[in-house]
Amino acid sequence: MKEKNVAGILALFLGGFGVHRFYLGQTGLGVFYLIFCWFPIMWVVGLIDAIAFFSMDQDKFDKKYNEAIELKRYRRDTDFDRRDYRRQERYERTEQRRESRNYESRQRYERPKPRPRPQAKSAKRQEHIRKVNAFKLSGIKKYKDFDYDAAIEDFLEVVKLAPKDIATHFNLACAYSLNEETEQSFYHLDQAVANGFNDFKRIKEHDALAYVRIQEQFDEFEQNGFRLVAANKIADKANETPLSTTVSSVESEDIEDLLSQEPNLLEQLKQLGELRDKGLLTEAEFASQKRKLLE
Repeated sequence: MKEKNVAGILALFLGGFGVHRFYLGQTGLGVFYLIFCWFPIMWVVGLIDAIAFFSMDQDKFDKKYNEAIELKRYRRDTDFDRRDYRRQERYERTEQRRESRNYESRQRYERPKPRPRPQAKSAKRQEHIRKVNAFKLSGIKKYKDFDYDAAIEDFLEVVKLAPKDIATHFNLACAYSLNEETEQSFYHLDQAVANGFNDFKRIKEHDALAYVRIQEQFDEFEQNGFRLVAANKIADKANETPLSTTVSSVESEDIEDLLSQEPNLLEQLKQLGELRDKGLLTEAEFASQKRKLLE
């Protein structure tokens, strides 16, 4: 990171030699200063540069001179288990070659063909895995290209196909944080932890989650085991309540708190349906809550 005060001091005392330009990574401009340093005008220009640096707003300085460094930092480590994807792809290729050899062997010795039902299941599963991996790889590529909106769309498709995919939930949290969409970022961090993510140090240090960490609710989120408070309250009461009972033991405020964590109306209706399917809501209570959302 370049410091504007350091650049100002270098421009003030060594501005004629262009030292401050070398410091800021502007090598070509620094060479220009150096070539014409014997002209008095270059020292005047250096003095003007010093005044400009000292009076420049810190955010403006960072955007102008530190943005390239920040962008390089954000390109690192977008997916914490990328090697697992490569391992999965190698496994799929090996399975395909093995199935091909087995098929040729059966044809050679005129063995009975396998029953079609297991084949259909295997083909369907492989197609499902291919779709998941295709969206993952596409999302990661767009993330690296700083197209966060498009990356989010691909990652959401992965979540639809594999709702418990830890890496994708983590990547969604990073992308939403970079887009400064706080609630969605917290929601997907919560989902990653709920499905087994336990690298909490990564949450506290990952560059892409810097925006989330400066939010007021992050301290409460961390104290709650990196889980959303409303989600934990519902989960705790669900564990204490038999599925055959109604939601009378779960307060309506808890449900509203949980739904408020997801601003998207379709996602709120989906969560409401999941509570009903788990036996935490009766049909009448489901209809009442649904009516409130649609009003």
